[in-house]
Amino acid sequence: MSIQWWQILILTLYAGYQVIDEIQFWSSLNTPIFGGLLTGLVMGDMKTGLVIGGSMQLMVLGIGTFGGASKLDANSGTILATAFSVATGMDATQAVSTLAVPVASLMIYMDILGRFTNTFFAHRIDAEVEKMNYKGIERYFVAGILPWSLSRMIPVFLALAFGGGLVAKVVAYLNGPLKWLGDGMSTAGAVLPAVGFAILLRYLPLKKHVSYLFLGFVITALLTTLFGNIQAIGTAVGSVVKNFSGSFNGLSMLAIALIGLALALINYSHASAMIESKGAAAVATAVDAKGEIEDDEL
Repeated sequence: MSIQWWQILILTLYAGYQVIDEIQFWSSLNTPIFGGLLTGLVMGDMKTGLVIGGSMQLMVLGIGTFGGASKLDANSGTILATAFSVATGMDATQAVSTLAVPVASLMIYMDILGRFTNTFFAHRIDAEVEKMNYKGIERYFVAGILPWSLSRMIPVFLALAFGGGLVAKVVAYLNGPLKWLGDGMSTAGAVLPAVGFAILLRYLPLKKHVSYLFLGFVITALLTTLFGNIQAIGTAVGSVVKNFSGSFNGLSMLAIALIGLALALINYSHASAMIESKGAAAVATAVDAKGEIEDDEL
């Protein structure tokens, strides 16, 4: 399967938009899971897109940037890995390790180039601020979109337009003489989500909320086992009972998310109550017998 020109156009435009969404709007359209969903829809294989996007999303859960630091561009890696995986028939987990992760790492240099180029418009804005020219400030602010978008659009376009033949040869080689290496890459790709969880747990206040970690793990494990067995029973019944039309679904990720939301709300309500009680105590100690506040630093 070859990548059509309209698919290249849509994915290139999305690659340019997603970085602007990340630094400006934060509508979740810049996440790897959405990138995998969109690329999968465009390429005609949404399952592969979700597998690759979900794997990359889990890998970068605990990764963030501060100031002008650059990070892995997991979204661009997801776009290219999904597109080439569908186009060449590459295994999704293999595509994560052989394409998504290397591309995400290499795109750090493009991110740096985009930031460096954008300083031109930043200096123009400084000059317009000295002149109090608000129109000029707005003009150069909007123009700053160009280096950011082009830093993603150019490499994604070039890879999609001219890299298909090379990727096909690499896939054939990994499935042939270097099958041992391809299998190793697939295993490494399957392990990457666990790395993302480890990074996330490293930076979360785990010691303070370890009870919620245990509770969430046990609830998820129990419900997964319960729903998994029910689904297996339903499949078995459907295979032996004639005209059986019932369906047995597995555990929904939405259910797990709602359980996590409930636990978060419980923790938030407890924390708010503690803050209010401490605040009331502080006010009480700052008021003298005549009802006058002696300390203005409450």
